[in-house]
Amino acid sequence: MYTLYGYPKTRSVRVAWALEEIGLPYEYKVVNLKAGEHLGSAFKTLNPATKIPVLVTEEGALSESAAIVTFLAEKHAMEEFIPAPGTFARGLYEQMMVFAVTELEQPLWSKAKHTFALPEQHRIVQMQDTAAWEFDRALTAFSLLLNDKEYVCGSLFTMADIVTAQVLSWAKGSDLDLKFDNVKSYAERVLSRPAYEKAWRREMAQLSNADA
Repeated sequence: MYTLYGYPKTRSVRVAWALEEIGLPYEYKVVNLKAGEHLGSAFKTLNPATKIPVLVTEEGALSESAAIVTFLAEKHAMEEFIPAPGTFARGLYEQMMVFAVTELEQPLWSKAKHTFALPEQHRIVQMQDTAAWEFDRALTAFSLLLNDKEYVCGSLFTMADIVTAQVLSWAKGSDLDLKFDNVKSYAERVLSRPAYEKAWRREMAQLSNADA
């Protein structure tokens, strides 16, 4: 049994989605970001970076969503949700996972930081336009990388699709246009998976329980 620490509409849904796809049992614990629970000493022992998600395993705690979902696939679903190590397909998986978190996601996080996440005195209004420009540039590259493939690694749905599609969902929620037909179709296809809906519904239900 894994324990996932998260909060709805954040990167924690990626881990919940991965757990649901693989069919692994897990306990979900809400870390109330609005109440600052992620900054408390109890949570800092799990992740000194004070960020979610965190997955507690029998061997210890893991943070960083891309690392967590890769760990889960390698441990429980090799060659079902992740290509085997040492193959070109695995190299492509690593490429697309890194691209998702360093190119596609980075402008969205920058936009969020300069909207609400950073202390007000450290926010730069002009970063909104810069972030939108950076995202558009990264999206153009992603459209070319995706081309006419069903998933980012070809015909195999992988953990890289979970991270990438969640980033695209984040972009839509930030009023950024996905713009390219192949990207729009890809996002719709991946985000319509039942495990994704089950994951975010479970997160929202846990938040409601925590607030009750």
